[in-house]
Amino acid sequence: MSRPEPPVLGTAPVDKPVLVAHNVKKSFSHMGNELEVLKGIDLTINEGEVVGIVGQSGAGKSTFLHCIGTLDIITSGSLKIAGEELTTMNNARLADLRNRTIGFVFQFHHLLPEFTALENVVMPGMIQGRPKKEMEQRARALLEEVGLANRASHRPGELSGGEQQRVALARALVLEPKLLLADEPTGNLDSATSSQIHDLFFEINRVRRTTIVIVTHNRELAASMPRVITLRDGRVETDERRDSAYRTSSAPNATPQKKEDAKPEAKAEAKAEAAAD
Repeated sequence: MSRPEPPVLGTAPVDKPVLVAHNVKKSFSHMGNELEVLKGIDLTINEGEVVGIVGQSGAGKSTFLHCIGTLDIITSGSLKIAGEELTTMNNARLADLRNRTIGFVFQFHHLLPEFTALENVVMPGMIQGRPKKEMEQRARALLEEVGLANRASHRPGELSGGEQQRVALARALVLEPKLLLADEPTGNLDSATSSQIHDLFFEINRVRRTTIVIVTHNRELAASMPRVITLRDGRVETDERRDSAYRTSSAPNATPQKKEDAKPEAKAEAKAEAAAD
């Protein structure tokens, strides 16, 4: 199915918000003490944007992403996804919104080991009771889109790390979400494979106009994104737009760009933030 392409890659043709955060705060209770992680975040992300969220470990990046994805509830403030206010919703309505609107890709692929790649991609639709034939058609098309048409019958244990993450990406897209959230999606991959996954995200945005928000410690990925938000101590420190930096190479057959392997201290920071956030 053909889709119209936006006139400028990585940016929305019109300013139609898919995410609006106003004075978002999030606190956790720990041993009788309140730990404030998000301290008043204000930002708007429009349809069709590709946005990176960066910052030091403990800045609140993953916490904010989890709140956006309705996996966690903010303590105070306002948070709207696709025009719907999250703070007024009960758990059932949040789950419905999440299933209709949001796709997730995590650092760990979380594929079900006993199922094939095709079955893993189909799973979200089957859980919702969608027709099996329709979901299998979508899943096969997505696996082809991410370069795994010939791996549909393979189980996760028979796939490389990069292939597993491509399956996870296809699964996140199978219900055609408006918003795709990724938390360190290449944190466990080598540099060449990471570059290919990065290109896939940009190609998906170009073809599908899916809004994409990526939390990353990867400096090369952040440098290639048209908008980068830096969090510091639970607040937005900078919000930089740089459309000219947008990467336009195609995926998945693009030639990977060489980059440095993740250093041990960077991996340690990622683990530390996961614990802090």
